[in-house]
Amino acid sequence: MQTQMLIDGTWRDGDAGRIEVLDPATGDGIAEVAAGTAADALAACDAAEAAQRRWAATAPRVRSEILRACYLTMLEHSSEIADLITREHGKPQADAAGEVAYSAEFFRWNAEEAVRIHGSIGVAPAGDKRIITRHPPVGVVAMITPWNFPAAMITRKVAPALAAGNAVVIKPARDTPLTALRVAQLLEEAGVPPGVVNVVPTRSSGDWFEAVVDHRAVRMVSFTGSTEVGRMLLRRCADRVLKTGMELGGNAPFIVFADADMEAAVAGAMVAKMRHSAEACTAANRFFVESAAHDEFVERLSEAMGSMKVGNGFEPGVACGPMINAEAVESIEGLVQGALHNGARRVTGNGPMDGPGFFYEPTVLAGVDVSSPITSEEIFGPVAPVIPFDDTDAMIAAANDTEMGLIGYVYTEDLAKGLRVSERIEAGMIGLNRGAVSDPAAPFGGMKQSGLGREGASEGIYEFCETQYIAAGW
Repeated sequence: MQTQMLIDGTWRDGDAGRIEVLDPATGDGIAEVAAGTAADALAACDAAEAAQRRWAATAPRVRSEILRACYLTMLEHSSEIADLITREHGKPQADAAGEVAYSAEFFRWNAEEAVRIHGSIGVAPAGDKRIITRHPPVGVVAMITPWNFPAAMITRKVAPALAAGNAVVIKPARDTPLTALRVAQLLEEAGVPPGVVNVVPTRSSGDWFEAVVDHRAVRMVSFTGSTEVGRMLLRRCADRVLKTGMELGGNAPFIVFADADMEAAVAGAMVAKMRHSAEACTAANRFFVESAAHDEFVERLSEAMGSMKVGNGFEPGVACGPMINAEAVESIEGLVQGALHNGARRVTGNGPMDGPGFFYEPTVLAGVDVSSPITSEEIFGPVAPVIPFDDTDAMIAAANDTEMGLIGYVYTEDLAKGLRVSERIEAGMIGLNRGAVSDPAAPFGGMKQSGLGREGASEGIYEFCETQYIAAGW
């Protein structure tokens, strides 16, 4: 298990002691990793600056083959990485294995994209020159990743950044640094040159960011996390007019019409709500169910949620693991109690669970008032608030009544209606009769305060490029 930070191809300890990593299923410590200082972060930026010039000059085909090797190396170590994710995050093994497969796929996809960064050449309308455009790499990219997908949120950023010719400095989440360090180690083994990928965990995120954001070589900040933190980072990035990629919070509506295939809708709801123990920005946060189908949906969903096995992610059959820490459990319970106070009815679930670890029982709340705080805040836990509706226009207005716009879900057997409603939902992604939408070949990102830019698809690699225009005459 790698516990040192990686700077310029060298594994080293920091000057700020160690960060204890806890097993959320037990609350016990499982490892201590090096805690980096602002000076360590600056050293990583220096290393990335030097390495990036060489990496950008490397032939696209060479970069492509190295990324392909990263993909294969991750697959070879998939069981090991999945175990590490379950240990430090707590998610069930099936979800952890799915995350590793998804994570690796970004290297395969971007290995193919590395050789397809296209420019253009044309004649100006006046005929006096040629217009040439090209897409050079941004430079050094600072990356700040969250705890809920300790592998995928790194590879989704690193793979396109490297494919485009950039070098990166990564700050993994304090709760889940072990996966990040191991992935970086595997990238080294796959042939990524020293200094191209640097990982500096820290217990002082503010000092880390303040140092990095002012480094002369850093030209972009890529962040996945809460909208509140994203706003602060954007304000600070403005001081140097840095390019930013922001994947921020969500408040996903899950809409079920009375004509929906109810079995499929509930199955989709379980995926959209409970995958990765409900700790995902794409998790369904508000369930709008047409009144004629409300009682049946609540009954079926409650049965499915109530039958989930909750426990340590390593235990056979566990479908819902622990929350990341005690503060998360407290936040979830506060939202549930607020909804109950506003007239909601608890159908299944008894709140926080006794014993070691940070567990919360899967919960369904029926008859939730649309004005309850639980409908406006990201739950990030296994709670499904169900809101009945009769008026489609009013429901869509309520679904859009949020500053978040990451994803939405729509279930109906009427495809035309489903498409009409999907187009009216103010979100960057829609799952139409699907409970999962993420795919390395699709553009992941949100509208409004859910983010800026896109990760994945052909668009993803250009986020890490500049556009240069050359006026030429011959």
